Amino acid sequence: MDDRWDGLRAEVRDAVDDLVTSGREAGVQVAAYLHGVPVVEEQAGLADTGTGRPMTADTPVHAVSTGKGLTATVVHVLAERGRLDYDLPLARVWPEFARHGKDGITLRHVLTHTAGLPALPADVTPRDFTDWSRMCGLLADAEPLWAPGERLAYHAWTWGWLVGEVVRRVTGRSVSQVLAEEVAAPLGVDRELFLAVPGAELPRLARLEDAGLSALMTWAGANLPHFDAVAPPAVRPDTVTGSRPDVLRADVPSVGTMSARAVARMYAALLGPVDGVRLVSPDRLRAVSAPAVRAQEWVFGQETTFGLGYAVDDDGSFGTAGSGGSLAFAYPELGLTVAAVRNRLGAGDGDPMERLRVLVRDRVAAGGRR
Repeated sequence: MDDRWDGLRAEVRDAVDDLVTSGREAGVQVAAYLHGVPVVEEQAGLADTGTGRPMTADTPVHAVSTGKGLTATVVHVLAERGRLDYDLPLARVWPEFARHGKDGITLRHVLTHTAGLPALPADVTPRDFTDWSRMCGLLADAEPLWAPGERLAYHAWTWGWLVGEVVRRVTGRSVSQVLAEEVAAPLGVDRELFLAVPGAELPRLARLEDAGLSALMTWAGANLPHFDAVAPPAVRPDTVTGSRPDVLRADVPSVGTMSARAVARMYAALLGPVDGVRLVSPDRLRAVSAPAVRAQEWVFGQETTFGLGYAVDDDGSFGTAGSGGSLAFAYPELGLTVAAVRNRLGAGDGDPMERLRVLVRDRVAAGGRR
């Protein structure tokens, strides 16, 4: 690694070591790429506190909605190759989806969370999540809550099946297969970047622990009037759902499992070449990372900005973050990507992964000066 960034690496190392030694975290990974080259790869703590297995750089961690960035990237790689168009009506490749007037919903509406289909049946179960045909059938039969484009509502779970079924209809492959073959393998991270986790890889995953996320989900269900519609009680995005082997093995493309260095590498290959691999053109990068919709969001009630499948932040970054503390973002103007994951999923703890992201961003923007 470039020795110009030794100071940054030391700061990150001290920060993650302190999080672990203080008992706040079990295991943490942080990674960053600058202009296609790794500049930070730090990890500390344990992947499994029960066995003492260490958190290593290649340990995959279930990172909840940070996985949406993987699925969005699959879409853009396929679009780059002329296989998908953002204005494709879903019903054109998925005819039964046209029921209940949904023939006007396009892939762009889905990517930007404006399709009008954020809700799931109240009695949906994790076992249902493992049945691709059942979940897609539910969405084909669903009535939209409003016209496409009319309102921004975070499609917490439904987003993945809506995008993923379009990918399957167009390519004949599951979205997890396309990710593995067209993104992860060329980048050399096929054992660290997953939608559906192969059964043989499950023992390598970090073991999730709850540190306040479950309590936050309970609070949200009681206090946010639309939360249970998008995340019914049996399938809240928490350590219980994220630890089930059957769910981890299934295609549930709103969530993903990854190492920090693998997802940072993926975003770096969106910005430019990484060891000769570039996922999209500069023109497409500008299109997918630009703000597409900014409005008050229906579930959480906050003003939110989305590009095509990624959140877009005011600091010029685009990417995704997951419940309990994981994130992966790219800064096109800086040529920087940053990812951080942890296996002790918390809430109300000051968001230490976000603080690590800001630390790396600010040091790089300042040229490494402290």
